[in-house]
Amino acid sequence: MNDIRITDLANPILSDLQKNAIANAEKAKINLSVDAVLEAARQATGLSDFGDNGFKVHLEEQLQATREDDWLNNLGRIGVFNTKVGQASSRLRVIDALNRHPEIHEIEIKKPIMIAGLPRSGTTHLLSMIAADTRFRSMPYWESKQPVPSPDEPVTHDTTDPRHVRCCEAYAGTDAMLPLMKNMHDMHPDHVQEDIELLDIDFMSYVLEWMAHVPRWRDYYLAHDQTPHYGFLKTMLKVLSYYSGNGFGDESGGDLTPKKWVTKTPQHLEQLIPLHNNFPDALFLITHRDPIEVFSSAATLVAYNSRIRNDVIHMKEIGEYWLDRVERLLRACVRDIDLLPSEQTMDVLFPEFMQDDMAMTRRVYEKAGIPLTAQAEQQIIDYMNANKRGKHGRLIYDIEADFDLSKEDLYKRFDFYYERYPQLDPRR
Repeated sequence: MNDIRITDLANPILSDLQKNAIANAEKAKINLSVDAVLEAARQATGLSDFGDNGFKVHLEEQLQATREDDWLNNLGRIGVFNTKVGQASSRLRVIDALNRHPEIHEIEIKKPIMIAGLPRSGTTHLLSMIAADTRFRSMPYWESKQPVPSPDEPVTHDTTDPRHVRCCEAYAGTDAMLPLMKNMHDMHPDHVQEDIELLDIDFMSYVLEWMAHVPRWRDYYLAHDQTPHYGFLKTMLKVLSYYSGNGFGDESGGDLTPKKWVTKTPQHLEQLIPLHNNFPDALFLITHRDPIEVFSSAATLVAYNSRIRNDVIHMKEIGEYWLDRVERLLRACVRDIDLLPSEQTMDVLFPEFMQDDMAMTRRVYEKAGIPLTAQAEQQIIDYMNANKRGKHGRLIYDIEADFDLSKEDLYKRFDFYYERYPQLDPRR
């Protein structure tokens, strides 16, 4: 395993590809307005019904926050614009599907397994292990980018599916532009993805915070009850089940009982009550890791991505913002976790999980009341053998050097969390 240290976070040494992309983007005129985004989506899909227009208020807040980001260069603005157009296009297709197939609303999402935890706390690994069991329904990244297929394109749910092809092309472009992204958070088209992508189709999630410096949006999102938007998430799982290809127990198409879902999103950590309100029979798996390690990875990822969207990398401000963001997530978790039914909630401590991930997975199955069959166990083992940790190389973080932060000060900041989960405290 190769150790990788990014030494140019604060003062990036750009490749020719990165320089050319930034220069070419400066020639473009970007209209970060609701009308421009929605018109581009209409043109892309040939559809016009977005459903309840309430989402436009949230979209305007996102775009206003982006317009206020004076760190952002034109390449960064283009990235936000294109992302919003993609989400609006997905919304058009979703509303069209619901109008044409009202039976989708009758699909039941029964006893899903829903994972919440800080980024880099083992959520992806846990999700992927369970999703390897083909008795579960999960969502690969390529499907999350366009949950409802275009009516004029073949739907194969394999590598020939046009949605998969487009996602592979985009992945190759991102890998060329930001080659170390896959070392931090690999967004490979076939990897199981967070359901945050589905919340974004309702324009209400924390994802924009990873794309731009948008404290305005953070405050707006946190000030609003997310219960109705998690209701939209439930509708999206029904839509995906309908268009799943293999998402139903009866492949003949006559049975609208979907396979049991397994999903995850770090944002759930601060939305446990809206999550439970909409999925009252779910099993909630909450992953926990030393927040200093999590912060190191998250802040480094944001700083690394900033090299192509910011002309100046504001290391101090990035560090402060994401320290605050990690703290908010954890304080919400500590506040709300005991409000979840104990018989439906399980803590997954990162050190224990990494020491024996298969043993932890067996505990999850036992908690869920699902037999871990020999076939399922072999599928999980096959996944682990094909996806060794650090297969792209291991990144080495140094928050004291990169962000001018003292670990001792940070330990004190997160004492409230270490008191709840002392096994994570590196001082013990």
